[in-house]
Amino acid sequence: MAKHNKTGELGEDLAQSFLEEKGLVTLERNFRHQKSEIDIISMDRGIPVFVEVKTLSSNDFGFPEEAVTPTKRKNLAKGAQGWIEENEYEGEIRFDIVAITLNGKESPQIHHITDAFFPGIE
Repeated sequence: MAKHNKTGELGEDLAQSFLEEKGLVTLERNFRHQKSEIDIISMDRGIPVFVEVKTLSSNDFGFPEEAVTPTKRKNLAKGAQGWIEENEYEGEIRFDIVAITLNGKESPQIHHITDAFFPGIE
């Protein structure tokens, strides 16, 4: 497995644990719909939360959350729509970002951005 794949998988594991400690319940990981993928789908007090996880080894070249571009947001929205249709869900939803910086041997920095964006509003 390539190093960036291992970093991404580690980030998703850390994010899932972090969210579960905050009381969110994981429904799915790596949900795919057509060309879209959602890293984590959780439930928070009855609200589905579509989570994009971005993990970097350091902040030398920027912060992980900066990599969630408008194009990525549009793809996440398409994936969420697929999940909504498959599950016949009607109601409120939320898009979060979990940004993780590994920092070598130090403890990872985890930044959870709730309601990080609203699809269609850029």
